[in-house]
Amino acid sequence: MTSRGHEQPGILAEARAILVLAGPLVANNLAIAGMNFTDTVMSGRLGTQDLAAVAVGGSVWLVVFLTGLGVLMAINPTVAHVYGAGRDRDVGVFFRQGLWLSQGMALVLLALLSQAGRVLDAVGVDPAITPLTVGYLTAIAPGMPAVLAMLACRFTSEGIGWTRPIMVTALVGFTVNIFANWVLMFGNLGFPAMGAVGCGAASAVAMWCMLATMVTFTRRHPRYRPFRLWERFDAPSAARLRELLGLGGPIAVSVVSEAGLFSAVSLLMGSLGATIVAAHQIAINYSALMFMVPLAIHSALTVRVGQTLGRGDPYRARRIGLTGIGLCGAVMAVSAIGMLLFRHHIAAFYTGDEEVQALAVSLLAMAMIFQVSDGLQVGGAGALRGYKDTRIPMLLNFFSYWGVAFPMAWYFGLVAKQGPQAVWVGLIVGLSLTAIALNARFLWISAPRRIPAAVGPA
Repeated sequence: MTSRGHEQPGILAEARAILVLAGPLVANNLAIAGMNFTDTVMSGRLGTQDLAAVAVGGSVWLVVFLTGLGVLMAINPTVAHVYGAGRDRDVGVFFRQGLWLSQGMALVLLALLSQAGRVLDAVGVDPAITPLTVGYLTAIAPGMPAVLAMLACRFTSEGIGWTRPIMVTALVGFTVNIFANWVLMFGNLGFPAMGAVGCGAASAVAMWCMLATMVTFTRRHPRYRPFRLWERFDAPSAARLRELLGLGGPIAVSVVSEAGLFSAVSLLMGSLGATIVAAHQIAINYSALMFMVPLAIHSALTVRVGQTLGRGDPYRARRIGLTGIGLCGAVMAVSAIGMLLFRHHIAAFYTGDEEVQALAVSLLAMAMIFQVSDGLQVGGAGALRGYKDTRIPMLLNFFSYWGVAFPMAWYFGLVAKQGPQAVWVGLIVGLSLTAIALNARFLWISAPRRIPAAVGPA
């Protein structure tokens, strides 16, 4: 095992390595966010009702989808550890079990999604947009098995440190989604104009095309050959599935705690009327677009830290973690400056409705405040997942978002009736608390005093 007494790469070298790995993931995340962005812009051209339906429906879909994504994210650090330790055969083992897990999750999540109409009624979403929202969700649902299987392929590829196929897959999905939106939403090439429902169907088509692309890569490219991903059939293994679920379950709770907070706030906005929810969607959509860069660094950080720990080098793993967290914070500081300078132009790009524009500008100013906190919290989460530390971070996330942030947003928005800007105060507080808690956890778990004597100085 490597000791801290050995010469190791400096911070700039570590940052460069993280960015090289993260580069294709940035393109991937921007392409995925671009799908949401184009959905929002194109539905906005149909009118406020369709935009609101896609916004609310997308929020419901996101919570359900991210539950599956969070569980499957366990594949990334698990594969990274066994790959770093030189156990190539186990990469294939965990990949095949990940595929089983993805389809089991798809069945469960589709059952949950079928109850979306009841959820919308229970939270008091404007009845004028409920039928369109349910139609959108019904149309996008067939994409669930495909997108989760694609994620099993993706996280395996991330774990071995090869991210270029992930970028290509996302670009395929982005291109298909735009074309299918044009055909199905607006009724081109002889198809009927389906509006918001067509937007959901277009997303489902894009998901199946993404799966086909990722399967082609993993079956045919020589980079995957040592792992024999597709050369044998494995029945479901209770032990392996428990291992993945034990790691991925808390990740899912953490991911859904954050995304669920944003979705719940969107639903709160939905009860305030279509104009407010449309403005909120613009601010959230643009914030999510900027978040894709630190999110890519987060994924690269999980891989780098996991592989380094697999090789038995905890001192370098700590340094990689600190470097990646710093990169995430710096990127979001730049994003905050951009929001400050260009928020009027951003709002005008999304919509020509002056009332929606004015409200969106004020919400973008609120979003600017939490940018750095958002970067630091996702960086801390990525480093901790590289350590396979997920249970305590889950509790920290849940408390910050649902013990503090959501009650504040609910009180200010629905009880005190202080307007949508006050609702965003809850988001700011929740993200800031999470950033502090997760980074404190990383500093504690990676501290040199916690490293066993066997890996101490030579």
